[in-house]
Amino acid sequence: MKLISNYINGELVAPNSGNYIDLYDPSTGRVYSQVPDSDASDVQKAVDSAQAAFPSWASTSIEERSKILTKIADLIESNIERLAEAESLDNGKPIWLAKKVDIPRASSNMRFFAQAITQFSTQAHEMTDAINYTLRQPLGVVGTISPWNLPLYLFTWKIAPALATGNTVIAKPSEVTPMTAFLLSEICIEAGLPKGVFNIVHGDGLKVGAEITKHPKIKAISFTGSTKVGAEIAKVAAPVFKKVSLEMGGKNPNIIFADCNYEKMLKTTVHSSFSNQGQICLCGSRIFVEKSIYEKFKTDFVERTQALKVGHPKSDSVYLGAVVSKPHYDKILSYIQIAKDEGGKILTGGEAVFPEGYENGWYIAPTIIEGLPYDCRTNQEEIFGPVVTIMPFETEEEVLHYANSTQYGLSSTVWTENISRANRIAKEIHAGIVWINTWLLRDLRTPFGGVKNSGVGREGGFEALQFFTEPKNVCIQF
Repeated sequence: MKLISNYINGELVAPNSGNYIDLYDPSTGRVYSQVPDSDASDVQKAVDSAQAAFPSWASTSIEERSKILTKIADLIESNIERLAEAESLDNGKPIWLAKKVDIPRASSNMRFFAQAITQFSTQAHEMTDAINYTLRQPLGVVGTISPWNLPLYLFTWKIAPALATGNTVIAKPSEVTPMTAFLLSEICIEAGLPKGVFNIVHGDGLKVGAEITKHPKIKAISFTGSTKVGAEIAKVAAPVFKKVSLEMGGKNPNIIFADCNYEKMLKTTVHSSFSNQGQICLCGSRIFVEKSIYEKFKTDFVERTQALKVGHPKSDSVYLGAVVSKPHYDKILSYIQIAKDEGGKILTGGEAVFPEGYENGWYIAPTIIEGLPYDCRTNQEEIFGPVVTIMPFETEEEVLHYANSTQYGLSSTVWTENISRANRIAKEIHAGIVWINTWLLRDLRTPFGGVKNSGVGREGGFEALQFFTEPKNVCIQF
């Protein structure tokens, strides 16, 4: 059993309390490691380290910062097998998926911001007798809190722009999936990242996340997770005017018109419904289909879904591995029961799966439900698992009403070959991201985030670099 350590002041250290939390393998339901049960004293230790390191790191040249982040990206790539296996063991996702998506994207995040910082420019404004220019300076010590569904992928998405802009970082990965963050700390040591620049404090949200959020020396919080926790962070940060970026829940609509490229739509919809066991904040969990093709779509979608194999994540033939934890497994199954109680018809799935030899793991069959009203709990509340609902619609106005009816507004997908319709829907839909005839196609330069209860602020590209810096206007009179 490899014990996970905190990463503070460039060293791997035990929690001050000596206490640890059991870490479970979702595919077997067994404890396979332990993660530090850190507390306020560990956070303070990390803050002291980050404060001491900040002046030197902030004054380090952009070229040198870029070089170190690029080295980290290279080391992530060269350790792809090890990191993918760790991600799968921690999260329950298929190894092939971690190898194809999670780890390459983590490397891309580091490499992208290593390059982006070299292109980050400021503005100048000329007056008759003066000129103004804008400095963008690092904030100081910043905090990042990342979720369990895409552990290394989203962890690096936050730390890369924070480090690139010259901040020092206190990062908290999910205590449910901390292994790849721990392995990244080893990579940072190998890459020569100066001591104290980047610190990882493991532990639960109440002891570590809350302490990072309220610490007076931490100038900003970048958070991805539930809307409930995001609201608590906002409540703590607002009175002390701490910058916050919150990427929270979603209940994303997938709108399918009859004139779509049917085969491409069907293949992508299976993927956007059940990839990563449906545990992606961008998954399309509410599927609205134009009435004229609804029955055909239902038949084909169910058939394709039933062909998806559920099983141990080491198998290359498995599409869905285990869901992340026992509490989350219980939550998903409870929502399937809620759907039944609300009058929903289970077209396929709707039950736990017990692969031979791994009967104690947390597996759930991909589930399709029809016959529910748009405003029931199943269609309004985030389930975050391999569960989707389908329902027909007749007009644009009707489907927009359905799509916009939830408290969330993260992403949406629209399938149509009618470019005028696509633009009308994109303008009217309440979401931070609209994909037309595709899903999860990402340009890292673009702003990422949601509206309503899905978030505050934007990540990605220069938006992230701006979040982690403070603008200062300098006016020089001739």
